[in-house]
Amino acid sequence: MDGAGNEVVAHAPPAAETARTSGQYAAPVATGDVVDGFLVEERLHQGGMASLWRVTHPDHPLPMLMKVPRTHSGEEPSAIVGFEVEMMILPRLSGPHVPRFIARGDYTRRPYIVMEQIPGPTLRERLDAAPLPIDEVARLGARIATALHDLHRQHVVHLDVKPSNILMRDSGEAVLVDFGLSHHDQLPDLLDEEFVLPLGTAPYMSPEQVQHQRHEPRSDLFSLGVLLYHFTTGARPFGNPSTLRGLRRRLYTAPVPPRALRPDCPPWLQETILRCLEVHAAERHLTGAQLAFDLLHPESVTLTERAHRIDTPGFLARMRRWLHAAGADPQAPATVQAQVVRSPIVLLALDPGGTGALRDALRESVLRLMQTRPGARLACVSVLKTNYIGMDQLLDEQGRSLHLRRLIELKQWAHELRQSLGAAQDDARVTCHVLEAPDVAAALLDYAQRNQVDHIVMGARGSPSLLRVLGSVSAQVATSAECTVTVVRTPQH
Repeated sequence: MDGAGNEVVAHAPPAAETARTSGQYAAPVATGDVVDGFLVEERLHQGGMASLWRVTHPDHPLPMLMKVPRTHSGEEPSAIVGFEVEMMILPRLSGPHVPRFIARGDYTRRPYIVMEQIPGPTLRERLDAAPLPIDEVARLGARIATALHDLHRQHVVHLDVKPSNILMRDSGEAVLVDFGLSHHDQLPDLLDEEFVLPLGTAPYMSPEQVQHQRHEPRSDLFSLGVLLYHFTTGARPFGNPSTLRGLRRRLYTAPVPPRALRPDCPPWLQETILRCLEVHAAERHLTGAQLAFDLLHPESVTLTERAHRIDTPGFLARMRRWLHAAGADPQAPATVQAQVVRSPIVLLALDPGGTGALRDALRESVLRLMQTRPGARLACVSVLKTNYIGMDQLLDEQGRSLHLRRLIELKQWAHELRQSLGAAQDDARVTCHVLEAPDVAAALLDYAQRNQVDHIVMGARGSPSLLRVLGSVSAQVATSAECTVTVVRTPQH
């Protein structure tokens, strides 16, 4: 929330405003001040809601920022409440996708938040360069979706995803900042309690935010879809409305398809972007991890009529959307965490040398998992082992590609699984992937880490006593994976 002129905010009731703007506050910070041991060195940014200062402290060698809210009489109450929200939420967050929390003050003395300073500019700079190359759009989108998924796993919906609130670490991770509009499942939602109009940045607000619903994690995916649209086309899908009536247009007006503005936009990317921008959250990707998966694996994206649109819907279609939106009551999961838990990414590692009995056991295990998690996405993965040194044998005796042959085998197995699930042949929940690597376990672990896999299912062959001595791929994966691993074994005779 930076007060850059794009926010549509509500006004708090007079009592709430009085409660937070009365009383004596400390004078604004200035260069040279020492605040609770933090030396204020330089103001880096002055926004409409808060200022950012570079600070140092003898006990904290990390580069740090101090965020100080504007607390003068007449400031927007939503900014004051939002700063309280951020002071509650940021200390609970961890990981590479958020700035590290250092310290905080409070409104009884001097409100501030000290956090890690992420070097470099925000993505606002890249937005100015739009349209961007397609591969950069996909790469940035996947990193942001990964960051959002990590945030959602920590019970938080950001609700203000926009370029100025995203930075990139030197190591490549996207970092989300400014949690003044966020919702946390386990904390009081002060903004929801005190305000009756939508809060957010107008171009990026989801339909459910416009309808004052704040605990839908796929709201962040809609905002990311707006960002991907702008990165791809150089235009905003819904403009920059300044009224509630203008905001509500996104409930029944479809954006111009990206390929109409940029003919070289591939169908898979248009499919992905327009799915993010669906009015109903249930029609978007189920999680940030599943969106990142599509952006990283274009070949796995199932194309629907969205991919081939060139024109916007006609008058009758718009009227139907308007009538539907007029009485719509958006349905959201009970909690942010509930949506993440019921929509995992499952990796099924298939060994080409596995017996029929083992494959049957794997199928039964995966079926049980998929049936209890209707939003799950299954990646069927097989590793084609290559040499560390020397030439790899990439063709079989008949001169056919080993990679292609393995992929066909996987797809046949996946087809049988889809039939068992009662799913269509093109069901996007089940995809197939052949990896080439000299170390099978390392390849599976790397794939799981890069694609935010929640659960690995794999088989184990051979004598248990022998495996304890020599180790196995399944043992290595089970020992090192950062997610749940189910190892399926058939009885030894």
